[in-house]
Amino acid sequence: MLPRALLAKFILKPSTVSPFQFNQQRALHSRNKKALEFIAKGWNALKEVDRVIDYSDPKHSGIVSLLRTAKENFELALEADNTNTHARYWLSRLHMKYPVPGANKAVGAALLVEAAEMGDPEAQYALGCHLRVENDYVQSDQQAFYYLEKAVDQLHPGALYLLGAVYLTGDCVRKDIASALWCFHRASEKGHAGAAIAYGSLLLKGIFSSTTRNVFHGMVEIDLL
Repeated sequence: MLPRALLAKFILKPSTVSPFQFNQQRALHSRNKKALEFIAKGWNALKEVDRVIDYSDPKHSGIVSLLRTAKENFELALEADNTNTHARYWLSRLHMKYPVPGANKAVGAALLVEAAEMGDPEAQYALGCHLRVENDYVQSDQQAFYYLEKAVDQLHPGALYLLGAVYLTGDCVRKDIASALWCFHRASEKGHAGAAIAYGSLLLKGIFSSTTRNVFHGMVEIDLL
């Protein structure tokens, strides 16, 4: 016979999850799944709009119908799961960018800020880009940099590229070639063509001094840990 101690390793311990907790988790999973289904439907409608809108009248009934479909599905996604940041982000884009019936830029801006604060990298990048526009009432450069860094923390390729440009030019931050190279390098790994060109261009120009090279390699080694 096998020793009891050995058998005990393979015997499942009684679950510590109560039926109530299990039902909560199952309900949450169901809401997430439903929200994702609505988002997929809305995104497909919006993708079709993007395909034809440049060659059509934005007020064409077919485009208006697609925009309504997208808006309704993103709203339904939020009803199913109010914590879904993707639904918030795409609904904000509809309000701010597209001629959808009932569009409200103030609502779109509020949704974008909410999604960014909730950690959505696309929303953080978009908000950072919006805040780089001149604004006499807020310190938009500092706020833009804050949200771009948040998106960079999640390795958003567009944010990495833009932050690399900020470090390269010294725009609102101290000029830092090593940080710019790191941003361009990571964005190019994510498939960003502009970042790959910028990274290669800097290398070809011989801007990669020995000091910068040591700092850059140190940053890459930290990434690999």
